[in-house]
Amino acid sequence: MMINKIEKIEGGIAYDDRGSVLFVNDFNFSEVKRFYQIENISKEVIRAYHGHEKEGKYVFVSKGSAKIICAEMRDKELIGPASVFVVNSKKPVIIKIPPGFANGYKALEEGTTILFFSTSNLEESKEDDFRFPWDYFGREIWETKNR
Repeated sequence: MMINKIEKIEGGIAYDDRGSVLFVNDFNFSEVKRFYQIENISKEVIRAYHGHEKEGKYVFVSKGSAKIICAEMRDKELIGPASVFVVNSKKPVIIKIPPGFANGYKALEEGTTILFFSTSNLEESKEDDFRFPWDYFGREIWETKNR
């Protein structure tokens, strides 16, 4: 039996005299049925937590940076500890969120744009939709720490 786990699919950026090319060459679109893009009105907005038992997601920050938090779902509850990723468009990566997990995010810069690629069509997704409060793991998980 294969255990679902959150994965990071690393990418890169190539530069030359014409500009740059951002890529994630190891990402395979074969499971993707749809995509959508989100840009919050401000970096103070937190969108969390949204999960699916059957649907998987791939998350790509195309502009700016974001804190992405994922947690396993079991018996319609979130199981901690949560996995926290800080993703920046200057170091491309795709976060693979398998079925059975919930996710949320907060932009860390104004104008951050995030693409979500889904393994379910919209109708399938609506029938497999679980919502949890943004502060399920506490408010402090969303805070930015000065270093």
